[in-house]
Amino acid sequence: MRLLVTGGAGFIGSTLVDRLLGDGHEVAVVDDLSSGDHKNLAAAAGSPRFQLHELDIRAAVLSGLMSEWRPEVVCHLAAQISVRASVADPVRDARLNVEGTVNVLEAARSAGARKVVYASSVAVYGRPAAIPVPGDAATDARSPYAASKLSGEIYLSMFRALHGLEYTTLVLSNVYGPRQSPEGEAGVVSIFTDALLRGSPTVVYGDGSQTRDYVFVDDVVEGFARACSSRGDGRRFNLGTGTQTTDRELHALVAGAAGAADEPRFEPARLGDLPAMAVDPAPAVEGLGWRPRTDLATGLKATVEWARSR
Repeated sequence: MRLLVTGGAGFIGSTLVDRLLGDGHEVAVVDDLSSGDHKNLAAAAGSPRFQLHELDIRAAVLSGLMSEWRPEVVCHLAAQISVRASVADPVRDARLNVEGTVNVLEAARSAGARKVVYASSVAVYGRPAAIPVPGDAATDARSPYAASKLSGEIYLSMFRALHGLEYTTLVLSNVYGPRQSPEGEAGVVSIFTDALLRGSPTVVYGDGSQTRDYVFVDDVVEGFARACSSRGDGRRFNLGTGTQTTDRELHALVAGAAGAADEPRFEPARLGDLPAMAVDPAPAVEGLGWRPRTDLATGLKATVEWARSR
């Protein structure tokens, strides 16, 4: 199969690229490298079935590129991912996540692509009524970022109804693993890992009871690979474990994997942070045959080993 991955030089995207190439597919990446890294594609660059195009997904030339490459499936992961940045500059967030997504969908349609697999976020659920969040939960966008990701979902549905372009939406919980940078808008696992390996102070906000659902990057990539088939057409699936881990528990686990002292500094809770989050993966088990395989301790060990080797 021939595929195109937007954001393919990023943490999740590059891991997906390696998986798709390993499965024997041809893969083109579109990434402006504003947050992605050439180093993440070092292994992929050695394959004759790989191409990298340094390009903004809003660029007019994207349509011509896709028409030339003619992907059967487009995996759309490129995005502005910071909630706080979206609040500070909602116009930029919309330009990147809404305009960019529409440009990707229109380019995919004009190139004759069969399907788009879209990376969405648990942010679209806002403050959910039930945890783990069921697959049919109501959406409740409470930030410009959440609104922009939800807008992408609406455009996917519209393109399917109007043009027959299939899609699958994957709502990602807190993804962690090798290649996640501790800089910029990083996840707490990479931030804790980097600090503990360096012997730097770590911070837990609030009393440490806030929870999140941590899912290993290889498991998420498995979900994308499965969604590239005809399974799950026109549906949204949660990719998470359904298990809540507190910030305090996570710090202890990362410290143990890093062989460091479990002595975080506590600071006041940050305004707007959700007290709890986890998603129910049952619909993905039924619709994609997907389930999380990596337990948190195993995933953290792999993450720490990768970070230590950098």
